[in-house]
Amino acid sequence: MKKIAIGVDDFSEIIENGCYYVDKTLFIKEIIDDGSKVILIPRPRRFGKTLNLSMLNYYFQNTVPARKSGETPAPADNARLFSGLKIMEAGAEYTSKLGAYPVISITLKDVKHARWEDCYSALKSVISKLYINHRYLIDAATALSDEEKTVFVSICSKTAEKSELEASLKNLSDYLCRYYGKKVVILIDEYDMPIQAGYVNGYYGEIIEFMRNLLSGALKGNNYLEKSVLTGILRVAKESIFSGLNNLKVSTLLDERYAEYFGFTEEEVEAMAEAFKTESEICGENNRSVELKNWYNGYIFGKTVIYNPWSIINYFDNPDTGARPYWMNTSDNSVIKDLISQSGSDVKMEIEKLIKGETIEKEIDENIVYSEVGRNEKSLWSFFLMCGYLKVIKTRIIEGLTFCELAVPNKEVEIIYKSTITGWFENYIQKNEFDLMLKSLITADIETFEKIFKKFVLASMSYFDVSGNEPEKVYHAFVLGIMLGLSGSYDVKSNRESGYGRYDVTLAPKSKSSHGIIFEFKKIDPGENKTLETACDEALKQIEAKEYKTELKAAGVNKIIEIALAFEGKKVMMKHRTAE
Repeated sequence: MKKIAIGVDDFSEIIENGCYYVDKTLFIKEIIDDGSKVILIPRPRRFGKTLNLSMLNYYFQNTVPARKSGETPAPADNARLFSGLKIMEAGAEYTSKLGAYPVISITLKDVKHARWEDCYSALKSVISKLYINHRYLIDAATALSDEEKTVFVSICSKTAEKSELEASLKNLSDYLCRYYGKKVVILIDEYDMPIQAGYVNGYYGEIIEFMRNLLSGALKGNNYLEKSVLTGILRVAKESIFSGLNNLKVSTLLDERYAEYFGFTEEEVEAMAEAFKTESEICGENNRSVELKNWYNGYIFGKTVIYNPWSIINYFDNPDTGARPYWMNTSDNSVIKDLISQSGSDVKMEIEKLIKGETIEKEIDENIVYSEVGRNEKSLWSFFLMCGYLKVIKTRIIEGLTFCELAVPNKEVEIIYKSTITGWFENYIQKNEFDLMLKSLITADIETFEKIFKKFVLASMSYFDVSGNEPEKVYHAFVLGIMLGLSGSYDVKSNRESGYGRYDVTLAPKSKSSHGIIFEFKKIDPGENKTLETACDEALKQIEAKEYKTELKAAGVNKIIEIALAFEGKKVMMKHRTAE
C-alpha cells in the first residue's frame, strides 16, 4: 500500500517517494490546448492548486536552476516523473512540450502578514529567491548588460527599489528568453493571498498597487511570454490588476473547463477507497462510501461533482478515527467569521436556512472584489461560494446576470457555519452559562432562561443592531443563532405555517417525550401606547388563536411550552404557559 503525502505540494517529492497520486496530468494537455496566453483559475483553499502548478513547472521546465555563481544550469530530465501517467499517452503534440521552456514559478501562499511592511519584506524574499535560482545569468556573456546585472544583484540581496521589484517578473522573462532563445512560461500560485491579507489588515491600497504593477508588467504585452497560469481564490478584476489584459482567460468554479482537475471526482475517490481498504472492509463489515459522501462530497464545479481533496487524503490517512472536519481545522476561516459577524439579520437568517439543509437563490458576481466583500449581499454570497463555503445547485442567466441556487456542500462545511456562530455567542457569555440557558429552556425553567437571555442581550445585541427598521427580524435571527446549540436534539423551524398562521420560531423535539417550544415575538414601537407586559399577553393570545401548536401536536408532541417574547430596543420581557 502506497503512502499518503499529507501537506506535500511538490509534485516531484510525491512521485519520487512513491506516494499515492491522483493522476491530474491531463491538466497539462488542457493548458496546452487552451488558446489563451494567460489563464487564471480561481478555486477554494486546499483544492490542489499548488500541486497542479508544481506539476506544470516540472513538465515545462527545460533546466534545473543553477543556484551558484559560475554554475551552468543542467538540462531538466523530468520524463521519469511522468512515466506511466496519463499525459504520456496524450500524443507527441503534448510530450514534445516536456522540458521545452524556461519557467518562472512562484507561490505567494505564505505571504499573509498583519502589516504592510512585513508583507513587502516577504514579497522581496520571494522575488529574491526566484532571482537567486537564476544567478547564472549574471555570468552569461550576452544575457545581461552591466546595468541589468547591478539591478539583478540588488534583487538577490533584497536591496532593490520598489519599482525594480515591480518590474522583476517581466525583466526576468526577458533575460531568460535572451539566454535560452525561447519564450517563458510564468506560473504564479495563490496570487491573491497578499491581497486578502491586505484587505483584512488594512493595507489594501498598498498591496493592490504593487500587485497591479508586478502582474501587468509580466502578463500584459510581454513579448517574452509563451503562456502563464495563475491560481487564487478570486479573480479581483475590478481592481484593474489585469486592466487591458485582453488575452486573459478566467475559469471559475462555475465553468466546466478545468473542473475535474481541482479536487477529486467521485471515480477518483472510489479508486482511492479501493486502494486503502481496511481489514473490516475487505471482510465486508464496513462501507465508508456513505460517510465520505455526507462529509466531503457536494461541491459542484461546472457540472462535475467534486470532493474536498484535503479532507479525503486526511480521512484515508487516519482510518481509525473516521470522518472529521479536516478542512475546517486547517483553512483560515477568520474572514468568513468576520463577515457573518458584521452581516445583517437577513443574512444570519439565511445562513440558518442553509444550515437546516434549505437552499437560497442569489445573484453571483464572478468578478468579486475584496474591497466590496461584505458591503452588499451579492458580494457576500459570491465570496462564500468562491471560497468553498457554498455549492451551486442550479444556475439561471437573466438579462446577462447570473443567479444561483445555493446550498451548504456537506457536513464538514455545515460544522464550520455552526461553530462560527456558536463560537461568536460564546465570546459574550461563558459556555457553562450558555449551556445552562439552553438547558433551562428545554426543561421548562423559563425564569432562568429569561434571566440569562436578558443578560446576553445587553452584552451582545449590538452585533444584531436593534436600532434598524426591522428589529423583529433582528431578535428572530438572534434566537435562531442561540438555538443552534439545540440542533442535535431539536429541529429548529421558523416562519412556517401551522394552524391558521405562521409562527416565528418552533423547536420540535426529536424525542416525543420532550417539550416542544413555540416562540412568538412582539416589538413595541417608540411612542406606542403599549407595555412589554401587554405585548406579551398579545403574543400569547395570537399563539392560541392561530393554533400554532397544530404542527407539534400532529407530530405526536404532547408537552408544549408557548413563549411570548416582547422587546423595546434592548429591553426584553417573556411570558410563557404550558399548552395542553
